[in-house]
Amino acid sequence: MVASTAQLTYQTWTWRGHRIAYQQQGNQGPAVLCIHGFGASAYHWRQNLPDLATDCRVYALDLIGFGASDKPTPGESIDYTFETWSQQIGDFCRDVVREPTYLVGNSIGCVAILQAAVDFPQQVRGTAIINCSLRLLHVRKTATQPWFKRLGAPLLQAVLDNKAIGHWFFRQIAQPKTVKKILYQAYGRSEAVTDELVDYLITPARDPGAADVFLAFTAYSHGPLAEDLLPQLQCPAIILWGDQDPWEPIALGREYTNYPQVEQFIPLEGLGHCPQDEAPEIVNPILREWILAKQG
Repeated sequence: MVASTAQLTYQTWTWRGHRIAYQQQGNQGPAVLCIHGFGASAYHWRQNLPDLATDCRVYALDLIGFGASDKPTPGESIDYTFETWSQQIGDFCRDVVREPTYLVGNSIGCVAILQAAVDFPQQVRGTAIINCSLRLLHVRKTATQPWFKRLGAPLLQAVLDNKAIGHWFFRQIAQPKTVKKILYQAYGRSEAVTDELVDYLITPARDPGAADVFLAFTAYSHGPLAEDLLPQLQCPAIILWGDQDPWEPIALGREYTNYPQVEQFIPLEGLGHCPQDEAPEIVNPILREWILAKQG
C-alpha cells in the first residue's frame, strides 16, 4: 500500500542566490534524496516519499531550472550541465540533509546523482538508479550511428538555436494534449497517466525562463555518460529498469552490470521509463530493503 501524498509540501533553500524547492518527510533513519528526470520535479516522487519516510528521512529536490525552483537564464549565473546539478546536490546534502545520503535518480536524474557521487564521495552512501538516461544523442554515441542519424540531432539543435523557433517549439510541446501523449508513450501503465500528473508537469513550463532551460538542455550533447561515472563510484549502486521503456532500452541498460559497483540489476516487467511513478508499490519496497540492508 502506498501512503497518502496529501501531506507533501514544498520547502525552500537558497543556493547561489537562487530559490530552490524541495520536499521532505520522515524524522529518523538513513537520509535519502530523490532526483527527478528532465522536465519533471520533486512531484514525480509524491508516491514514494511517504512510504520511504516510514523508515528514512527522505527528500526530493527540484533541480535548478525545473519544477518550482528558479530558472535563471542559461549562461548568465548558471550553466545547465550535470556538473552544475552535481554541485547543487552536493551542497544540498551538506547544508540541508547534513549527513551522508543515499541518492535515488530517474532518467537524467541518474546521471546527476552519479556525478554527485563521484564529486562528493564523502557525502554519498549509495546510488539507486531507475531507468538511467543513456544519453543516446551524446556526441560520442551519435558518432557511431549511421550518417542520417548523425545528422539528425545536430540539425534539430541548429534549428532550435533560433530563439523564435525554439520558443515556438517549446510552446507546442508544453500543451496538455502533447504532454499526455508523451506520457502514454513513456509509461508502461497507461492508468498512471492522470490529468493531475499532466498539470503538475505543465505548470513549471509556464514559468519565465522555462523555455530557455529546455532549449539549453536540448543543445547539451557533451558532458558525462553513466558509463564514464560508474567506474569512478566509491559507493554501491542498485539499478531498477522498466523493461517497456521506449527511450532507454533495457538491453543497453543491462550493460551497466559489467561494473563491479553495481550490486543488483532488477528488471521491472511491464513498466516504462518512470517506474517509481507507474508502480510505487513495486519500487518502494525494493528501495527500502536495499537502503535498510546497508544499515546493518
